[in-house]
Amino acid sequence: MENRSHALMAGFFTIALLILATVLAIWLGRDKIKRVPYEVATKMAVSGLNLQAAVRYKGIKVGNVTDIDFDDKTPGQIILRLEIIPDAPVTSSTYATLGYQGVTGIAFVQLDDDGSSKQLLVADGAVINTDAPPRIPMRPGMMQNLEQRGQAILTQTEELTRRLNNMFDPANQKSLMTAIENFGKASAAWKAVPDKLDPALARIPELAEQAKATLKSINGLASDASKLSNNLNQFATNLQAADGPLARFNQAMDRVSDSLIIDTLPRVQTLTSETRATMRSIKRVSESLNDRPQSLLFGPPTQTPGPGEPGFVAPK
Repeated sequence: MENRSHALMAGFFTIALLILATVLAIWLGRDKIKRVPYEVATKMAVSGLNLQAAVRYKGIKVGNVTDIDFDDKTPGQIILRLEIIPDAPVTSSTYATLGYQGVTGIAFVQLDDDGSSKQLLVADGAVINTDAPPRIPMRPGMMQNLEQRGQAILTQTEELTRRLNNMFDPANQKSLMTAIENFGKASAAWKAVPDKLDPALARIPELAEQAKATLKSINGLASDASKLSNNLNQFATNLQAADGPLARFNQAMDRVSDSLIIDTLPRVQTLTSETRATMRSIKRVSESLNDRPQSLLFGPPTQTPGPGEPGFVAPK
């Protein structure tokens, strides 16, 4: 009887301990943070994504996936229900991608932002309609991009294989062999090129010495040209100096010009006037001789006295 009482007490104690542990676990696991619901709509596969999967914003956990279901309004579209802490900066430019943890293949929702908008998708303290929560667009993640690129690579590989098969077709093998033979002939002809180039290569040192001498001559010519240029510059400077030949020539020309204006020109004008008077006298003598040549022997005729002159006789 005593053993049964001990067993009964032990059973009650075990049951009470289990109940207490369960209540403590529920109390410790209770989340007191009020979370904001969001939706993610996608037509891509969500392989590896489970309920309560983590939602990370730039690598920081900000919530969980609470529901995965099909969209009744759009066939082939999947709706993911997310619950995110209010402190997460979810804006209108935030987008979701599907990420995978290490080699386990467990998927999670990765949130990121391209920075094109600063407006929060849900303002702090706003009343949220749980029937139509804000929707975050989903973009292809790394695995989806790899899958798409892998398909493109496979397509290109198939095309390359098809072209290789066409190239090695029996109809093209003859052309290919002909091209290989021509390449062999070209290689054999190329082997003879070095033998022809050896004489030219042997003359390279001589040509280099000649080029060096030519450069030396060019340098000497450049030096002489520089000296000639300096001499010309000096000559031009001397010509244009204040007491140089050009200045002295200008002074001499000024003196000649002054002499012509002050002395020579008046004399020339006087001489010209006298010459004109002499020419008029000669003209009168010439006319007188033409009219009375005898005046050369008998002298000029006596002039008849005019009125008031001695010997004047009035006409009758």
